[in-house]
Amino acid sequence: MEASDTKVRPSDDEKRRSSENYDGNGTIETYTEEEEKALVRKIDMVILPFMCLVFLLQYLDKQSLSYAGVFGLMTDLNLSNSQYSWCSSIFYIGQLVAEYPFIYLMSRLPLTKFVGATVILWGITCACLAAPQNYAGFAAVRFLLGFTEGAVSPAFVTITSIWYRSHEHAWRTGLWVSMNGIAQVIGCLLMYGIGKNGSLALAPWRTLFIICGALTIGAGVAFFTLMPSGPKDAWFLNAREKQVLALRMAKDREGGDKTSFSTPQLKETLLDPKAWCAFWFGVLVTMQSPVLTFATLVINSIGYSQLQTMLYTAPSGAVQVALLWIGMALCWMLPRQRTIVVVILCIPPIVGNILMLVLPLSAGWGVIVSAWLASCITASWSILLSLVASNVKGNTKRAVVNAMFFIGYCAGCIASPQLWTNRPKYLEGLITALVTWGLLIFTTMVYRVLCIRDNKQREKEGGPEGEEGGVSYMGTDTDVTDKQDRAFRYSW
Repeated sequence: MEASDTKVRPSDDEKRRSSENYDGNGTIETYTEEEEKALVRKIDMVILPFMCLVFLLQYLDKQSLSYAGVFGLMTDLNLSNSQYSWCSSIFYIGQLVAEYPFIYLMSRLPLTKFVGATVILWGITCACLAAPQNYAGFAAVRFLLGFTEGAVSPAFVTITSIWYRSHEHAWRTGLWVSMNGIAQVIGCLLMYGIGKNGSLALAPWRTLFIICGALTIGAGVAFFTLMPSGPKDAWFLNAREKQVLALRMAKDREGGDKTSFSTPQLKETLLDPKAWCAFWFGVLVTMQSPVLTFATLVINSIGYSQLQTMLYTAPSGAVQVALLWIGMALCWMLPRQRTIVVVILCIPPIVGNILMLVLPLSAGWGVIVSAWLASCITASWSILLSLVASNVKGNTKRAVVNAMFFIGYCAGCIASPQLWTNRPKYLEGLITALVTWGLLIFTTMVYRVLCIRDNKQREKEGGPEGEEGGVSYMGTDTDVTDKQDRAFRYSW
């Protein structure tokens, strides 16, 4: 359709065309497929690098505890196994405490400015981890580190849904979540390089925290300065590109970042069973996360040196990235079966946990490879995050559901390290991981049934319908929820 047709009343077929948007005032506004592709490429070149860099540094700062544990942290601070476990848990207590104020602030303040400020603060806090001389001081700084990092993950789910349509969420979420695995590889090699240098004035683990903190501060300044809050603030788009972005996002009822808090949307969220599934996703997918922290100690216990432990742990991150992108490929081949893909991705870590449980430490490389497989939690986590981003609409509801997911995430990460205190096999932790993988599969299938049921109910009601997310008849500035928008279809 040409530009001269933009004032023509649309037919039913026209309303369903991917390049057209019915604005609710009797007109059709259009853009070409070439314009859309060029726009998405531009967004990918600007938005995704910022998200990937910050997410990489978040995981590097968080995971640095496991590298520090091998390079003298426990000896220098005289930590017991239980105290080391609490150093892992208390980080997530800080994140959990941050969720309530941050959910409110993220819905009231410009999102990316708020996140950029917290990134700078967490970089400063990470550098301060080099200072403590005892358990109490180190645990206090770890708590503050978790608190300052509390905004990033839920905010990134929101940012993904602001800039990309629902069918694009899985790939983009997968890209920034894959930074977890890359950060693990970089962290091991960085710690290896620091440990190899025998002329440092500080202990290697203290040097690591200072370097990570400095990198994070720089990334936070860049994020605060250059990352736009939404399409209207996109400095890298011209007026036409902003218009095309508004039109394409209208098809998913997405009007960008809004600074308002809706009590009715909060009530709707608390009564939505799919929102509570999101909470349990967060709990269950992270009950296995101590494998990432304690696998280095398991490998070190086998008899390998500190430097060898870093080299043998590094491939774990590469295995995580590989499995995550296998999941992305499955999502591409099975575009309407993301919940099934999650179930498939649960199988390798289950196998890894079983092998870690039954193999003796004398198995050597068998234990190492088992630890690599058991660490692959980010693949299923990525798909679940993309489902949350695709299936929740409404500014406040989206913020609350994201917070519920990450409150569950924090709860799982707080509880699970307490089961990993009996070195070197950590039997209680491995058994818990196996049980929670089974419960995650069950919860994922319940979520699938709920989404399919709601879609069938909406189809029976009739009315406009298109792809998941449909075509907008409400305009881009209407803050409606997925429940209110009856043309919306859930991804499953």
